[in-house]
Amino acid sequence: MVQSDPATPAADVTNRRKSGRISHKPVLFQQDPNISVLTNGTGKRKRGAQSVNINLDESPAEEGSEDEGDEEPDEEELKEKKRKAPKGKANQRKPAAKKPKMADGTPTKLAIRPASNGVKKPRKGKLPAKKPKVPQGGDEVDLYEDVFSAKANSELDAVAGDWIVRYNEHNSQAICDLVNIVLKCTGCDSEVDVHDIEDPDNVTSKLTDLQEEYKNQYEKKGMANYPLISGAKSSSFSRATLTGFFTAIITNAHVSDVLYNDLALIEHIQVWVTTMSSCAIRPFRHTATVISLTISSAICNLVKEITTAVAASMKQLEGEKKKRAKNKERIATIEATIRENEKKRELAEGWLKDIFDTVFVHRYRDVDPRIRADCANALGLWILTCPDIFFEGQYLRYLGWVLSDTASQTRAEVIKQLLRLYKNKENSGRLRAFTDRFRPRMVEMATQDAEPAIRASAVELLDLVRELGMLEPDDIDTIGKLIFDAEPRVRKAVAGYFAQNVQDLFETTLDDIGGAEGLEEVLGEEVDDDYDSPRKVWLKLKCLAVVLESYDSENEDQDVGRGDAEALVALGVESRYVMAAEAICRGIEEAKNWEVIAGYLLHDHSSAEQMEDDVQTTFKIRCQLKEKEERLLLELLNAAVKTRLLEANGMEHDKKKKATKEEARQMQETIAIHLARVIPQLLSKFGANPATASAVLRLEHFLNLKTLQELQQDPKEYESLLDDINKQFLTHTDQNVLAEAKTALLHARSYEDLEEVTESKVQDLWEETIDLLKALSVNLDPPQITDLTNTVSRISSLASISDCVSNFEAEVQAISQGKSKQSPTKVLHILYAIISTHAPSQDEEADVLVTAATKAILFYYMWKVRSIQADPQFSPEKIPAYMDFSAVLIKVIKSRRKIDDVRLSAIGTLLELHTLFATFRHLVNVSASRLSHLVLDVPVSATDPILKTFLVLEKAYSVRSKRPLEKAPEADDPPEDVDAEPESSEDEADDDEGEDVDDDEAIQNQRKQRKQHEVLLTEKRLCELTGKIVLAIVARVFDSSGPHKGELGKRLVRNKQKLGSNFKEVLNFLEDPNTVKGKKAAKEKARAKKSKVLIEEEDDEIEDEEGEDEVEEGGEEDLRKRELAEGVDGDEPEDEELGPDDEEEAGGGGGREWVGDD
Repeated sequence: MVQSDPATPAADVTNRRKSGRISHKPVLFQQDPNISVLTNGTGKRKRGAQSVNINLDESPAEEGSEDEGDEEPDEEELKEKKRKAPKGKANQRKPAAKKPKMADGTPTKLAIRPASNGVKKPRKGKLPAKKPKVPQGGDEVDLYEDVFSAKANSELDAVAGDWIVRYNEHNSQAICDLVNIVLKCTGCDSEVDVHDIEDPDNVTSKLTDLQEEYKNQYEKKGMANYPLISGAKSSSFSRATLTGFFTAIITNAHVSDVLYNDLALIEHIQVWVTTMSSCAIRPFRHTATVISLTISSAICNLVKEITTAVAASMKQLEGEKKKRAKNKERIATIEATIRENEKKRELAEGWLKDIFDTVFVHRYRDVDPRIRADCANALGLWILTCPDIFFEGQYLRYLGWVLSDTASQTRAEVIKQLLRLYKNKENSGRLRAFTDRFRPRMVEMATQDAEPAIRASAVELLDLVRELGMLEPDDIDTIGKLIFDAEPRVRKAVAGYFAQNVQDLFETTLDDIGGAEGLEEVLGEEVDDDYDSPRKVWLKLKCLAVVLESYDSENEDQDVGRGDAEALVALGVESRYVMAAEAICRGIEEAKNWEVIAGYLLHDHSSAEQMEDDVQTTFKIRCQLKEKEERLLLELLNAAVKTRLLEANGMEHDKKKKATKEEARQMQETIAIHLARVIPQLLSKFGANPATASAVLRLEHFLNLKTLQELQQDPKEYESLLDDINKQFLTHTDQNVLAEAKTALLHARSYEDLEEVTESKVQDLWEETIDLLKALSVNLDPPQITDLTNTVSRISSLASISDCVSNFEAEVQAISQGKSKQSPTKVLHILYAIISTHAPSQDEEADVLVTAATKAILFYYMWKVRSIQADPQFSPEKIPAYMDFSAVLIKVIKSRRKIDDVRLSAIGTLLELHTLFATFRHLVNVSASRLSHLVLDVPVSATDPILKTFLVLEKAYSVRSKRPLEKAPEADDPPEDVDAEPESSEDEADDDEGEDVDDDEAIQNQRKQRKQHEVLLTEKRLCELTGKIVLAIVARVFDSSGPHKGELGKRLVRNKQKLGSNFKEVLNFLEDPNTVKGKKAAKEKARAKKSKVLIEEEDDEIEDEEGEDEVEEGGEEDLRKRELAEGVDGDEPEDEELGPDDEEEAGGGGGREWVGDD
């Protein structure tokens, strides 16, 4: 029997089942030629118009045939259908209804919804393209406002998703909107239209027109800065929002597969952004570079995500293959997913390489340091995100080259990125070659960089390098010596590094004497309050002193002289030992325990002899201290006490914790009691050496005398301490000891209960000192000049802290060698005689003597003026006659032809003396008529020597600092017989000619430091003299009368702008405050006009891209062009050497790349 066509509704009755339906072979879904198969989200069905019509025509016919057969189903068929239908439906619809999972909120595929009948409805074809609207600014402004009004990343994602939808509808218009946003972010009001987007070959020409329009816009509006750097609070622009928006666009395009299915998207964005990143106008170039780097960073994140997905799929594939019952379809699906992701990763890596080659390699050496810093930041992020791509030598070397950048912010950014790389110890293998190549530059930055913050960061970087075992021993010592550096930030950064050096030596020493366990058994259990008994921490303190002493050995020859040391003490400047000790206390916990340090110093180590070869004897011998080590530990003791007191003070003022106040009070009491007991013992042991004595006397400054009084301590103990201080004052001539003793006496006199005791001790010092002066004043000849100098120095020190009027005016009886009495005389007259006798001498001791006597007399007149100001009803005999002293000073000035310390001291004292008495003009409670005769001008005979001294110092500083002076008119040139330069100077030219090119680095560094010292000393002398002249002019006692009135002041300010900021600030006191305010306002206006530089063309500064292929990036010629080849070792790539022809071709204009224009 012939069967009818199963597709025909009217089938033979013999083919009917018991239920009455027609039996026919079903048409399988995969066999239908009109329906395309979906393959794991990657395959796409065809949406031809013909297949759509066929499907729509056939579906009703099939439904109709089924409906005819289902009109009267029997009961058995209904039961069977109810039992099987739900399960079948669920199995059939489950794959279609499953939605993709979200990973971190970002889906990897778009969901595909099935049609209601199990077949996906065909998507309508694209409508005929309508003629795009000419951009009028509405859509672009809306998109700009949508982007920069977003307050969270989720809102930016929504805006980016809407833009992707618009791109799918009309890609040209969407790209046009995006480019216009970029232009608006540069501050440009001009826009592009769809026609410009559809003509990519005309991008360069269009951007050139836009730049011209931008210049015209600037001239009309006078913009100061472009949005990316302006930081204006009124603007809605935000750099974070701009970069977040472009990151969201790349992420959404990746999620929707538009990024991979429509390659024109990334190509259109890059052709505009890349071309704009090479524009001559900086706002265009900077903004486009930031966007391009942001896109690259977003692609790096995609590569990381895809790589993670591929790894997970590979692991899943291996698991499926290991199963006994292998699911071939599942394996095929996983393999297809892996191939798809590999293809995406290949595309993404290609884009990364394109952006790196077209943007980064040109902009990392841009003229703008901000752009260079952005490039360094981006490269560091890429290396961390995609180490498989960028963690290679060919990319790391760019960070190494930028270490030599001329801008501090760029160098700081590179150090920041390298810190992130070196913190991960797993990167040590990949960083070894880079470290070997650029380690010298890192060490150079840590020791010699101009910015203290960069030096501190470089020290932290080298600390990480050392932890990885890639730092040479010489470099370790070089960085360790920075503990004596003048910059606090550098010392703070190197504290941990130095502590590790000490710990390494301590562990080595501990192993040499038998190990920690053996030493603990010999020493026994440590008692907390017994600080005098030996303990293990003594060995670490010894190692600390050894390391400090070794690092300071090279600086011994650089100690300042007597005059400079006195100046440093007077100014309160701490020595390098004090500053180093404070830094060590932050890095080594054991260094904070000052009681242990004091016990270690007071212990008698001389009894230890190598009689037996045991651990205890070896320990005692190893703990013996040298003289230099004792001095260093005394400085450390001062720093430890200071640190502990600061901690107690912080606890006392802590408002959150009330219990800590009681602890702070107890800590202060303990420190005061222990210090009062320890200081006399330390003075007894270390008082003979001036260096150690000054360190011990400094401990008295931390002694809380008020606490001792509250604790009702025996006052005789403190009187005994004052006696010890007096003893140090009378037995030492070192200026540091005298200064510390003076400060200790002032500290004691600051408490009312101890003021009377202290005054009696100070008066004892006066009596002993004056008696000694009487004995020495009989014979002022050179054989006794040393003792006389020491005595006068003590008198000068006492006069600075105690009223010396009565002592100077009291008549004393000088005793001759034959014990015969001479006529009585005053101390003041004795000092006059000392100055007159020894001023013409050129001996160093005589110079110190004359300077000390001059200062002592000046202090006498200061106390005299103070007494008059304090007592309005003064008697006429109290009025001093100071013109005799003025005449003596002028005589001293004229007796010295060279600009030495005596001449400068005499000039300064003369100016201060007349300025001092000019203060009587401003007294309210004293009759001006009684004191008007005391306000006298500086004698005219002193004007010429003072001016000559100023001219010589001005010229000397100009030569040594290499600062040119203003060309002087012939009438104002100094006379031919002008005084010689300061005797401490050296002929710079002769010194340079005498340098041997073969000298080692140490000798060159010493010569360099000597020159720097000369420059600083000359500047100090010039500024001190100028400051005293300015005060005298302001007081109207100098350059205030006569036919040449005011000419000296005009001469002072001639080179105000030429000799540095210190000199400039000193001369600012000559100007009227209102004039200074007017000048500041004018500078602000000039600074606003200076912004014109931002839009000037930088064609000469932007690299010439022609011929770039001939020069290898980072090669010797490339470094020379960027002004980095000189002084940078190991920076040249060793891949290929350039020949003479190549160098000639590569030398065109690249050297201008580093020239800034701001």
